[in-house]
Amino acid sequence: METKDYLRILREEIHSTVIATVDGEGHPVTRAIDIMLTDENSLYFITAKGKAFYAQLMENPYVAISGMCGGEGTMNKKAISVRGKAVNIGSGKLKEVFEQNPYMAEIYPQEESRIALEVFQVAEGTGEFFDLSVKPIFRDTFVLGVSAEGEAGQMGKNGEKTRRNASGQQGGYFITDRCRGCRICCSKCPQKCIDMSAKPFVIQQEHCLHCGNCMEVCPFGAVERR
Repeated sequence: METKDYLRILREEIHSTVIATVDGEGHPVTRAIDIMLTDENSLYFITAKGKAFYAQLMENPYVAISGMCGGEGTMNKKAISVRGKAVNIGSGKLKEVFEQNPYMAEIYPQEESRIALEVFQVAEGTGEFFDLSVKPIFRDTFVLGVSAEGEAGQMGKNGEKTRRNASGQQGGYFITDRCRGCRICCSKCPQKCIDMSAKPFVIQQEHCLHCGNCMEVCPFGAVERR
């Protein structure tokens, strides 16, 4: 799937998310916020100018967003997380927000009551999709906007598809040329997502839980966390 598909899931299937900011003392703060709109490469939410959330966004615009959806039980869940920069676009798209989310008119019924609301756009950042409803589990990363530090899908050593987090660092566990093919890592992998068809073995990143078992048990130090 593409970025727009993951953002659609975030808005339509999850909608209510937890957004984290940092307060004036450097402490993390979270609150439940609805994702109002999405497009090809960005998402939108709103808040009122009188709220502490607004002040925190204006002082430090970087946010972490997480949400989960699915049926009964943990093993039917899908989760999406996004980290990026939230830019205040004022009242731009506010009319569209109310058109696409009719329930907002019950909270702010009069046009006059909406003057405190402003729209924030996250158009630069990275995201992760995690699906427990399939076997093996499925993990993917995606990029919002164009980010030199956040490009996903770059090719690393041994043809492995590497991923980068919001800091521009590759994320996950990778097997290096020190691999001797002993298969101990495979026996400890809960998702059996290590390709043993050639040496060095290759971890299938889209199914990896990031548990770290492979690195812990490898007798040759062939597994690295990036």
